Amino acid sequence: MTTWHQTTITLPSRSRGSYLITPEITSALPELSRYRVGLLTLFIQHTSCALSLNENWDSDVRADMSDAMDRIVVEDKKGEGIYRHDAEGSDDMPAHVKSALIGASVVVPVREGRLALGTWQGIWYMEFRRAKHSRNIVATIQGELK
Repeated sequence: MTTWHQTTITLPSRSRGSYLITPEITSALPELSRYRVGLLTLFIQHTSCALSLNENWDSDVRADMSDAMDRIVVEDKKGEGIYRHDAEGSDDMPAHVKSALIGASVVVPVREGRLALGTWQGIWYMEFRRAKHSRNIVATIQGELK
């Protein structure tokens, strides 16, 4: 029989950057240990940040990813009007574009009460705004109990 569990996880306020949050997610979800098989869906409820699965060991990868995103989606620091939407500053619209490119959710398999991530995979929270923001993630576990 399929069982569901859902909760909201509030991340601490952080400014622009890429953060490994796998430990925060697993510690906020002790219910994972009850599942034999299933899926964990994580959905971030904001439009200027993202979730991703990527490198979990070398923090340089996270810094490089943030830098790469800044090169791909430039900020209008000179006020040239490259974006119409700038209600919250010059990093406002670039944050929305980056969020759309990376995505608002990830799905991770659950096996025998643990996340079935690959050897070097971790769950990333990517914040695209300079100002610190507190963010909410809706975590939904769907699966078969042990």
